[in-house]
Formats: sequence, C-alpha cells, structure tokens
Amino acid sequence: MKILLHDLSVIEFEALYPNTDMNTTVISDNGAIHNCIGCFGCWLKTPGVCVLKDNYNNMGELLSKCDELKIISRCIYGSYSPLIRNVLDRSISYLLPYFISKNAETHHAMRYKNKISLSVHFYGSDITENEKETAKRLVKANCINFCDKYNVNFHTRFQDLEGVVK
Repeated sequence: MKILLHDLSVIEFEALYPNTDMNTTVISDNGAIHNCIGCFGCWLKTPGVCVLKDNYNNMGELLSKCDELKIISRCIYGSYSPLIRNVLDRSISYLLPYFISKNAETHHAMRYKNKISLSVHFYGSDITENEKETAKRLVKANCINFCDKYNVNFHTRFQDLEGVVK
C-alpha cells in the first residue's frame, strides 16, 4: 500500500491529481487533527494506537501496512509544514518505546517488520540552500527510525509537483 501525506489545499490537490490510485491512501488536512501531547499513551496505555480520538489515531497501524510513503510539504525553515510535522508526531506509535543502538546512535526499536520507502517533496519559491541542507538532514534522521530508503526533492512551485503521485 502507498500513503500520500500532503499539505496542499483541496483545490490544489485536485488540480494536480484528479485521479489517485486505489492502492494509495491520501492523508491531508481535514481540520480535525489534534496535536500530539507527548503523553506516550500510544506506547503505554493503548500500544500502537494514539489515545487522542480523531481520524489520525491509527497512524502507526496505517504505516505498518505501507511500503511507500510520499510526503508533499511546503518547506518551512528547512522542515515540514505544521500539518505534516503533526501527522508524523502522531505516528510515533509505529515505533516501540524501547531503545536500540544503531550506527553508534540510540534509536527506537521497530514495532512492525515492514520496510517503507520514503519520498519527500518540498515546495516553496524561496527555499534557501541552507534550508535545503537542513531539510535533507531532517529526512535522513527521520529515515533511520522510519524507513528503508529515501529521497528528497525540492520544487519551486506546488504546480511542479504534477506527476509526483504515480
């Protein structure tokens, strides 16, 4: 299964992608996402499921069924937009609360065995070279815990994203 996580408006998304693959789950802003409160309930109270009751409380389970994750985000100071960051924060239940050593660094153990391929597409007309380098390091760091392989792309306008979803 593929997941497309984006921060485009409904009009922008439909203009770029009038038809999406039936095997693609599209996650966007439906106006109902709660902020992660850092309670770790998804690890301790309801393992694998966020305790906040909204349409995003099953992100860990959804990622467990995913083999390809595409993220489309406005680049803000070398990072994801607030919506994308929030959805990723709410996805922490994809991991276990236990730590392992990986590449001489401390990381979370995996809850699920699947391998995710991550493709991130940042857009914005004023992305600086420093912001690009920060974004690349961020995605690489996310990928250590999150996925098997990744790539990062930069686009000047959101209209340049046409064809990203296949």
